[in-house]
Amino acid sequence: MEHHRQSPRPRGMSAGVQQTGPFGKIVAALVGTVLLVLGLMFSVVIIAVAIAFGLVIWGWIWWKTRALRQQMRDQMDARMATGEGASAACADGEGLAPSGRVIEGEVIRADDPPPPER
Repeated sequence: MEHHRQSPRPRGMSAGVQQTGPFGKIVAALVGTVLLVLGLMFSVVIIAVAIAFGLVIWGWIWWKTRALRQQMRDQMDARMATGEGASAACADGEGLAPSGRVIEGEVIRADDPPPPER
């Protein structure tokens, strides 16, 4: 019985590929570099198109809401002229307008101690 001992061969895609020399490595590096540059170029184009599309949508919304913004501006000017401006918007529930002075701080409330039990 003769046993033919074969060297182990790699399996998969590289099973039929011969090993390349320095020329093949240079070609592979060049092809990889070209593919990388092409991928970056296409990604920059896609990002530029997305930004342009976003600016067009933003401009369209800005143009469509110009009448609403003008109406809000006119209403605010009218409220300021009658004295109902920002102070009316900030008034508390009793209809008193604040003085415009803001005091900010924390309050720590200490409860009275319970009366002693007899």
